[in-house]
Amino acid sequence: MVNGTEVETRARNLAELVEDMRLGDVRVATALNGKFVPMSARCSTALSSGDRIEVLSARQGG
Repeated sequence: MVNGTEVETRARNLAELVEDMRLGDVRVATALNGKFVPMSARCSTALSSGDRIEVLSARQGG
């Protein structure tokens, strides 16, 4: 589940998922099952069935 939506993916880790979402060049924050995952740890953060993933980008405005 990504951002509350069921998603099918072949990504094995969080970095691959971000790339599959075409966000590889965008600065985003990621969380896995409610815990922040820094960019440096995405490659080593394996995904499993049932994981809850959040991918958030910064917003500007007031």
